[in-house]
Amino acid sequence: MKVATQIRNTIKSIPESQAFGYAELGIAPADFFTAAKALERLQKKGTIKKVSKGVFYIPRKTVFGELGPDSNSILDRYLFEGGKRVAYETGFSLYNRLGLTTQMAFKIKLATKGNPIKINIGTLKVSSVKSYVDVTDQNYQLLGYLDALKDVKRIPDCSVSQAIKRMSFLIKDLTTKEKKEIIQYALFYPARVRALLGAILENLNFKLNLVALKNSLNPLTKVKLSIKETELPTIKNWNIE
Repeated sequence: MKVATQIRNTIKSIPESQAFGYAELGIAPADFFTAAKALERLQKKGTIKKVSKGVFYIPRKTVFGELGPDSNSILDRYLFEGGKRVAYETGFSLYNRLGLTTQMAFKIKLATKGNPIKINIGTLKVSSVKSYVDVTDQNYQLLGYLDALKDVKRIPDCSVSQAIKRMSFLIKDLTTKEKKEIIQYALFYPARVRALLGAILENLNFKLNLVALKNSLNPLTKVKLSIKETELPTIKNWNIE
């Protein structure tokens, strides 16, 4: 069967608005060039539309006009590879879900060790940043907490003291295993994250070994967050001002 015919037949079974790529079309790597040409012809006809490199969807036509791709099916393609998580949502949309801000994000930001992501289709706007460590299903939530600490001064409609109070509440509910893991991941983050995590954990009075966090900091470097000891009593131990 010709590649073009194979693609046309396979597309018939793909739901409208659902994102798909070469894997769903069953295209062998040796046929990628031929497939790309066939897909280009289908785009020109309007049968399919391109989301990003190698990702497409079948537009759904309604009486109200043409609908864009399904956002969840698109995001899943970048959050997972081969059924394994390789990215996670960060930025303002995450901070909204964590209860740090009531503002809604107009753009979605993903953190990944993979290639840069850029999507701009209708209301779906996605970009990416490099994650500090490899992302897994077991660590992505902890990495999101560390991202919030990193951006503590940039969260909309949330003061630094409010953010610290909320993050302290969330960190307090972590298991002992998760608390130990977040310390290890924090070592890959900027100094302000390590200092703030250390101050929060010490203030919560957990019996944890914080030596690695403490030793990772330059004792001569001050972390300026404009918070007071009444808001986080342990800041002086971590050179936070």
